[in-house]
Amino acid sequence: MRETSHNTEPGQRGEEIESGRPLKLGVMGMSEGNGHPYSWSAIFNGFDPVGMSSCPFPVIPEYLSERTFPEDALSEGNVTHIWTQELATSRHIARASLIENVVEDPKDMISQIDALLLARDDAENHLAFAAPFLDAGIPIYIDKPLALSTRSANELLDRQQYEGQIFSCSAMKFAKEFQPTESQITAVGRVLSVDSIVMKSWAKYAIHIVDPVLNMLPQLGKVVSSTVDRDAPTNRVSVAVLWDSGITSTFASEFSFKGPVRITLVGEDGSMELSFSDSFSAFKRALKSFVDIVAGRTPAPSREELVAPISIIELGLNRNSLT
Repeated sequence: MRETSHNTEPGQRGEEIESGRPLKLGVMGMSEGNGHPYSWSAIFNGFDPVGMSSCPFPVIPEYLSERTFPEDALSEGNVTHIWTQELATSRHIARASLIENVVEDPKDMISQIDALLLARDDAENHLAFAAPFLDAGIPIYIDKPLALSTRSANELLDRQQYEGQIFSCSAMKFAKEFQPTESQITAVGRVLSVDSIVMKSWAKYAIHIVDPVLNMLPQLGKVVSSTVDRDAPTNRVSVAVLWDSGITSTFASEFSFKGPVRITLVGEDGSMELSFSDSFSAFKRALKSFVDIVAGRTPAPSREELVAPISIIELGLNRNSLT
């Protein structure tokens, strides 16, 4: 594929790949504790059982083994190129996730791919890694969280060559578990409050509750006020928000929390607890949304939609916060 010019528009890119061939995707990783280069690539390509058995994230081969490939693969794309900061790591991921090309310089991917999966969740480095691809007009899926401040998020988005070049989300935004049915919402009645909790650190994992809550409740409106509570012994961060709709919400992260990611809606007529359980399906639906955008089949999220969850994350990272 030819290198994309700086003047590429989303519609032009969609027409360029309209032939129906799968997208050629590059993947960039890794960051500490994040196995997405393995899992995202395997969702497109399938996987080698022997190579994947030594994946340093045991949960990934576990849930992949419960699927049937190629039937469960995302056929709209293939991960054809990979770069990580360690050549041995790149080669291991390539073997495990059936990636044909390992590159030693990430820029070598630019003329070879239709889109990039920036599968690193070290948000402070996103701009540096994304910049050459943004400048070349390559669409990028940037792993969660996009940024840790609205200023940084807008700095990234300002680097776009066209609106919609950047896609970013928590895959839990697309999780079926966090898509209540109309009958479930009716049973709860008018929503009064929503409480949510996630494990591990606020900086990297709060997006897993913020994104689905904002998606689930578009009627929240604008933030009226917020309070932040932190508990050092448990490394817990809790952000309580009052929205101009009158709904209150609490977003909490805690290292010692062992349960599944959980969101609880409380309404005038009852309550509903939603728990996350299916990583593969959530990742697949998020990745499909990205490739559909790149192919021109669906519209990209707006800047407001991308920045809104970052503004909540930023609340919990104010001075003396735990990250």
